Amino acid sequence: MAHRFPALIAAPAAGRGRLWLTGARLFDGTGGPVREGAAVLVEDGIIGLVGDASQRCPDGARQLDVGQRTLMPGLTDAHTHSSGHSPPVLRGAEEVLPGTAAHFLQAELRDYLRRGVTTIRVTGSQGLAPQAARQAMRYGAFRGPRLLTCGKIISATAPGGRFYGDMYREADGPDEMRRAVREQIRAGADFIKVMTTGARSNELEDPSPLQLTEAELSAVTGEARRMGFLVSAHAEGLDGCAAAIGDGADTIEHGMYLHQRPDLLEAMAAAGQVLVPTLSGYYWMAGLGEVVDPSLAEPVPEMPPVLTELARRNIDDGAATMRAARQAGVKIALGSDMSLATGLEIQRMIHHGLTAAEALTAATRTGAEALGLGEHVGTVETGKLADLLIVDGDPLREPHLLADPARIWLVLQLGVPVAGQALEGPVAQALETPAGGQVLETPAAGRRP
Repeated sequence: MAHRFPALIAAPAAGRGRLWLTGARLFDGTGGPVREGAAVLVEDGIIGLVGDASQRCPDGARQLDVGQRTLMPGLTDAHTHSSGHSPPVLRGAEEVLPGTAAHFLQAELRDYLRRGVTTIRVTGSQGLAPQAARQAMRYGAFRGPRLLTCGKIISATAPGGRFYGDMYREADGPDEMRRAVREQIRAGADFIKVMTTGARSNELEDPSPLQLTEAELSAVTGEARRMGFLVSAHAEGLDGCAAAIGDGADTIEHGMYLHQRPDLLEAMAAAGQVLVPTLSGYYWMAGLGEVVDPSLAEPVPEMPPVLTELARRNIDDGAATMRAARQAGVKIALGSDMSLATGLEIQRMIHHGLTAAEALTAATRTGAEALGLGEHVGTVETGKLADLLIVDGDPLREPHLLADPARIWLVLQLGVPVAGQALEGPVAQALETPAGGQVLETPAAGRRP
């Protein structure tokens, strides 16, 4: 039996009817060349046909000429920590109420769609915040990306538990680790995440040694695998990486020193394991804001010097590992480790050595595969869910446009138009026009109505 992803069960309602998107430049995410003059038929939230703009509009379909813009799969961010937050308030101001963080999380999830991100994997959050938001989306409270969650991160008793609070489920010994896995599945997890090493984002943990015993890690991966769940391993030091790779973790998060161990990269490639480099997380910890080239910014650190200095080194090591992984044939998925930084992570991956096509593939096809959703999303192919992104321009030549909401022309989620500049004008009316109605000719990419 296939894994029952709670994220798929909790999907919002799909679009109804037929929509013919024509006149597109198509980046389909499969690895093939970009196609000019393409057309895509969306039927009841599913891609029904990938064809050519020379074909006539199928019977019963509304037609939308996208004006030579680029049509591509919705983006996937395979490593985020979306959980909402409580805003800081001045002394004497009204205290923040218990439910306020949930509203900030909702706002963040809405913004993901405005940036063309239709699927996210939350690799650690506070309590049941992701599950609660997902339930609200399921029942129509608002629209946000498809949301996969690990529940709580499984960790040995460690300093990280003091820093990250309800994000962790600390456990010791194989039996307790096994119970921790079962608790996350019970709480609605889509996958299991385990800390094989400490985190470099707090000053009390050394991320070099293996944090778990071999028996404890085997209990986690074995129980997850028995129940049909993928395993995500936080692995920074090489001991943790080696253990996670050897125990069959499906994704290695961070792994910034793996370029020093070609044998481990070769093992990952042979096993089909995926690296999630998370460059943007290092940028943030180094205080580098939203720059792409670290040499062009003056750091504004928000963390102790020991952590910011390590983060600067980790940018170089993480980039070296990403390049070495590509050379070794390891699959690479995009994970920003930040909120709303998917487009920025694409630019940083390119700056540090990937081609634009490779970075976009990491954010589409490979990202979906890393989550176990490759048969559902990640490419523009017949039978896939119609999570589609249409952008004003060519992201292969201008990858920075994916970080600019003004260049996000239209986002479809299960065939439903949910975001984009097109919804601010006459296109919105055309999308509501009954089948057989007037065809809307939209301005070509780069030209405004």
